[in-house]
Amino acid sequence: MFVGFLYAFSTVRNSNRMVAAPKINFVGDDNLFITHEAVSKLLIQNQESVTDKPKEIIDLNGLESALYANPMIKEAQVFMSVDGLITAEIEQKKPIARVSANASYYVDETGSFMPLSTNYTARVPLVTGKVEKNDLDNIHKIAQKIQEDAFLMKHVVGIQQNDDKTIDLKFRSHDFKIHLGHLEALDKKINNLKAFYKKAMKDNVLDSYKLVNLKFDKQVICTKK
Repeated sequence: MFVGFLYAFSTVRNSNRMVAAPKINFVGDDNLFITHEAVSKLLIQNQESVTDKPKEIIDLNGLESALYANPMIKEAQVFMSVDGLITAEIEQKKPIARVSANASYYVDETGSFMPLSTNYTARVPLVTGKVEKNDLDNIHKIAQKIQEDAFLMKHVVGIQQNDDKTIDLKFRSHDFKIHLGHLEALDKKINNLKAFYKKAMKDNVLDSYKLVNLKFDKQVICTKK
């Protein structure tokens, strides 16, 4: 009976313990697109802060759902310690391109929409041309390729999607246009671009071209200024 009394007493006492202010941990990149304050505002329940509320009324699944509703958050976990401390672990989405067309937003690593942040601006290629928010597959494919390739990451600052969904690239230090065409045989086209760049750099003729056409995967056609 005594043990049962202690168990019941501790259970009641624990369930009535008040929740402290949530602790927020960001996992991964230190560049924060969403602030601690913004996450704190998402951690509400029934339109009220969870701070100083009894443990037993806190819905952790509901808090996680509120975090996932934010389009800057990729992963979220919310858990509570025995003493009533709520911890939220947040992984942000990673932008790989920034669209500046009929609207401005990021494309993340999964090919999804991600809003711009007033807190931090990512240094990623700028996408122009005809781009629709509900049709980002093309942009995602070329932006992901740029992210994965050290040569492209160093040189590419712009992606242009034309009306026919062909792709042009802009280099950081040279003013010629690189026309990829459609993205079939993309690896072959990128290899051709690297071979052209290496040869033209060696011959010191890079700045004599206005167009480098890679739309044919077996050749590079260059147009001089």
